[in-house]
Amino acid sequence: MMRWILPEAIEDILPPEARQLEALRRRLLDAFAVHGYEFVVPPLLEYVESLLTGSGRDLDLRTFKLVDQLSGRTMGVRADITPQVARIDAHLLGRKGVTRLCYCGSVLHTLPAGFNASREPMQIGAELYGHGGVEADIEIVRLLADALALAGLKELRIDVGHVGLFRVLTAAAGFDAEAEEELFALLQVKDVPSLQAKLANAPEAARNALLALPGLYGGREVLAKARQCLPADVAPQLDDLERLADSLAGLPVSFDLSDLRGYHYHSGIVFAAYCDGSAAAVALGGRYDKVGQAWGRGRAATGFSIDLREIARLSTVVNTKGAILAPWPEDDRLHGEVAKLRSAGETVVMALPGHEGTWNEAGCDRKLSLCNGQWIIEALDEH
Repeated sequence: MMRWILPEAIEDILPPEARQLEALRRRLLDAFAVHGYEFVVPPLLEYVESLLTGSGRDLDLRTFKLVDQLSGRTMGVRADITPQVARIDAHLLGRKGVTRLCYCGSVLHTLPAGFNASREPMQIGAELYGHGGVEADIEIVRLLADALALAGLKELRIDVGHVGLFRVLTAAAGFDAEAEEELFALLQVKDVPSLQAKLANAPEAARNALLALPGLYGGREVLAKARQCLPADVAPQLDDLERLADSLAGLPVSFDLSDLRGYHYHSGIVFAAYCDGSAAAVALGGRYDKVGQAWGRGRAATGFSIDLREIARLSTVVNTKGAILAPWPEDDRLHGEVAKLRSAGETVVMALPGHEGTWNEAGCDRKLSLCNGQWIIEALDEH
């Protein structure tokens, strides 16, 4: 047995990728901070009753579970950080007004989300609590667009939908919870033939409206088309989407009224971000009001999460600057020069004796040399 082999879809992050990942993490968290989002660090595991509250079956099957040897209770390794942040807002902070929080950490999935996906994504995100109006959704989508632009992603697109619109349509038609959940799943994958079969005996108005949803995708014109083919009951939801379209004009926002997710979780506007080089969404988000009810405070909430490892892989913002090799032996004068370089943001590696010809492996591309009593930096040539 090879003891060093890792489980399937679990992998180490080696220095080049780790450096890119950490630089991007810092860049995004700094961007969130200047918008007023405070950083929180939830625990890696919790009792499942808390970890899965508000998300229902949407996270249950994705969560690794184990028995706590101290209490005998079942614990879960988090598969999503968002419910934990909602718990912090509702139960620990208890603020009356608007709260903005952000986070970054690893999550663990029982199965990979897609082909070549990791079971240990690194999730970074931002959440806004305490404001139920579309203004909060606008801020969150704009912040997501800014974050993905900082990563230098190409051909960025953010598709926006509205779970509330779907719920209004199914409620008016009188569908029970089981039928509603089945319709939700069929709309997610745009399975029109199965949707037609499922709606064969539904009231004509409901059938026509739900069958129209898979075709309602594209630019701002989709919302005008939706007003023509959907009942007046969904006017408030379309009003919200139009306000969002007006406020985010100029950003790569499009609309897809059947792009739904989080049946047991989301309650209003939802969105997914896509970019060149990835078939799957690189970021997901939306409104999830009332999730905090389980902790005694049903606060309005909206936010997003990003797969940091995936966008680091796709990022065009690459730091190619190498390290400077400082000579041996050491002395006070050398240490003073090294300290100045490091304070200026340079990486300086001390050349321990006996390793000539190997410093390129350590990322060094320049060297510090003493020439005529002056320290100079020159190219490192180990060939």
